[in-house]
Amino acid sequence: MKIEKLTENKIRVILSIEDVDTTDINFNSILNKTTITQNLFLEILEKAEKKLNFNTDGCKLLIELFSSIDDVLVFTITKYEPETLQDKQPNTKTLKKKNVVAKIKSINYSTKNIIYSFNAMEEFCELCSHISTLNHFKFANFSKNASLFLYNGTYYLLIKNINTQYKYINQFYSIASEFGKLLSPSKGFEGKLTEYGQIIIKRNAIDIGIKYFV
Repeated sequence: MKIEKLTENKIRVILSIEDVDTTDINFNSILNKTTITQNLFLEILEKAEKKLNFNTDGCKLLIELFSSIDDVLVFTITKYEPETLQDKQPNTKTLKKKNVVAKIKSINYSTKNIIYSFNAMEEFCELCSHISTLNHFKFANFSKNASLFLYNGTYYLLIKNINTQYKYINQFYSIASEFGKLLSPSKGFEGKLTEYGQIIIKRNAIDIGIKYFV
């Protein structure tokens, strides 16, 4: 198990094939929130607190899960401070032994279109910079249609016609979630972007971002 601190409020956890075999954890068991999964999360939170000073007492947690084709599990855990908590949503689950609420969000790998939001242009540029260091990852093999919009003060990366069979698809989702927020697919919002949003980069947004901003 590998635990990395991405920001003060976010960590990334990577479970290797050996970890998956040892803990008897898989994608479905995490989504179903079994007792084994609950104990695993508590163990991770305890390690993160000791190793990274990542204290989640009284916080609400958003857990985003990614599963690779070789059964390696990668997920990010984002904590929200008590003063920012809203009413509990349906489908949330309280983890005992700690006063936290966890909501698991998974990626649908059959989705052809996705949208990421960025609070600032710098976050998009950081994503491009990180991807540029991955010699094995070719964005054109992931998607040939990625556009960047500015709408109501927020930047949005619209990626269409995704190759859902691309070998490194889970790696992109994992990296992109470090810098932006994955939005639930919505044709209505996609229409708003294309109709009312300011187009910043019409196509090949990642490759052009790497060329001019990295």
